[in-house]
Amino acid sequence: MKIHQTAEALEVNQSRLAGSVFHDVELSGTSFEDVNLSGCTIANVNLSGCNIADANLSDLVITDSALNGMTINGILVTDMLHAYQAQQSK
Repeated sequence: MKIHQTAEALEVNQSRLAGSVFHDVELSGTSFEDVNLSGCTIANVNLSGCNIADANLSDLVITDSALNGMTINGILVTDMLHAYQAQQSK
């Protein structure tokens, strides 16, 4: 199924969309609940202001990304990285 240039909101339930491609899509304000994104690739996206809760982030890799203001369990990631780098340089 192809959806091209639509402005309609979608509600998708109990569906298998594995292998789908989203390109140049506006999803701000969208809610993802009980969704399996394992093995997916997320690139060139704006996740500012998003909240991730009750998530399995095992083996998650983040590279070449802006981390300013990002927190994990209330701790700034940039502070964690600075502390780690300071420990490594000892």
